[in-house]
Amino acid sequence: MIDFNCFKAEEGKPIYLQILYYIKRGAAAGTISDGEPLPSRRVLSALLGINPNTVQKAFKALEDEHLIESRMGAGSVMVLDPERIEALRVELLTEDIRSLTVSLVRTGVTKQEALELIDRYWDDALTEQASDDDASKDTDAKAEASGRDLTKRA
Repeated sequence: MIDFNCFKAEEGKPIYLQILYYIKRGAAAGTISDGEPLPSRRVLSALLGINPNTVQKAFKALEDEHLIESRMGAGSVMVLDPERIEALRVELLTEDIRSLTVSLVRTGVTKQEALELIDRYWDDALTEQASDDDASKDTDAKAEASGRDLTKRA
């Protein structure tokens, strides 16, 4: 089941797009795999404290992009193959790099300064990722120890 415990909504961006990108990023990073089930729309809306229609909009977008398959009464599962995963990585990285490059150029940062900034923060990002992964594992272990699944709260 896809874990939404690390999902953090950001102000100023539509929530359904944030759910869409969260799932795409998970697939691109390998933390979400082919055939992995998603929480039901009702469960996910309760877990995130959002309107079920918002979750439905995100799931519809995922279906339109052929990233999930939904069956009445059987829930939704990820549909990923290696080519689709690579396409997601390229799509997401291209968007991020373009946005970052435009910001850097607009603030007068040289190419060399940009590369130095990336080098400086690379290790910080790896440390943060490891910390997020550990926090998720701790939450899962506590839930398992208490005999309940956090993705099934409603």
